[in-house]
Amino acid sequence: MAEKREEAAVENKKVVLKHYITGFPKESDVELVTTGTVRLKVPEGTTAVLVKNLYLSCDPYMRSRMTKHDEPSYVPDFIPGEAITGYGVAKVLDSNHPNFNEGDYVWGITGWEEYSLISSTERLIKIKYTDVPLSYYTGLLGMPGFTAYIGFFEICKPKKGEYVFISAASGAVGQLVGQFAKLMGCYVVGSAGSDEKVNLLKDKFGFDDAFNYKQESDLNAALKRRFPEGIDIYFENVGGAMLDAVLPNMRIHGRIAACGMISQYNLEKPEGVRNLIFLIIKRIRFEGFIVFDHYDKYPEFLEFTVAHIKDGTIAYVEDVVEGLENAPKALVGLFFGRNVGKQLVVVAKD
Repeated sequence: MAEKREEAAVENKKVVLKHYITGFPKESDVELVTTGTVRLKVPEGTTAVLVKNLYLSCDPYMRSRMTKHDEPSYVPDFIPGEAITGYGVAKVLDSNHPNFNEGDYVWGITGWEEYSLISSTERLIKIKYTDVPLSYYTGLLGMPGFTAYIGFFEICKPKKGEYVFISAASGAVGQLVGQFAKLMGCYVVGSAGSDEKVNLLKDKFGFDDAFNYKQESDLNAALKRRFPEGIDIYFENVGGAMLDAVLPNMRIHGRIAACGMISQYNLEKPEGVRNLIFLIIKRIRFEGFIVFDHYDKYPEFLEFTVAHIKDGTIAYVEDVVEGLENAPKALVGLFFGRNVGKQLVVVAKD
């Protein structure tokens, strides 16, 4: 078997960024290409891992990587013409690494392609539980779910009975923050961009209330109606006008976890925030975080979340696109709010 694999080589389809962009991305900015072949064998003398990609995760932070930056961010810009990279779920085909064996399932940073040779395995995690859908490791049990857990429990430090508001609440992170908050006995309200998503928050995820921000002419008033006593915890996914409206509605000693600001990602000139004085008036703790810094807590998160999946106390909605050829459409659609739930791409069946 090993001898046959050493000689085997297959074509490898990849999704690449054609050029750096400004403003909203278009499907034509990203394309599927076939570039040569890949040997189904890890090169001798390395500790690399060769994987077959099964599921790819579409995540908001990827928009920033489509623009060339003078100052480096916490993740590098994509390189036009090369396979873009992101979180995914894969099966190990060959490995020289002591922590990964042929046949293992893994999740972590991989290429948007059929096969990837992964040399940097620091953020590659062997999948422990395979009796839940493997696609969950792009969302519920992967980076978005872990982000929700860290942002809510570690950054916000919730208490029973507190008032929680989540923007972009039907997305991969927000839907879980809301359910974590309900498990804590909190009052939870979310905002989303369509009536369908609002109904999902209330009927599927058990939010106490939700609203379509596109139908609200006055966000400040919309929040006051739903939080007459103020907001203890705001899980920030949007930024801009929503953040500006939240600040005066926070309670004294409120906490804000700054997870993302998707309303700003496609703007050439970011919007200003006028109500920052309320950080002082209300003694608010406003903390940004990157989930990379907390990977030591992943095992704790995994055990907690898997238990709730298996007893049915956590639900999750995925927006699934089939085929690598449809990956550009899925990724770009994320920035126009077309997805309902966690957006992912199926590259191959196991």
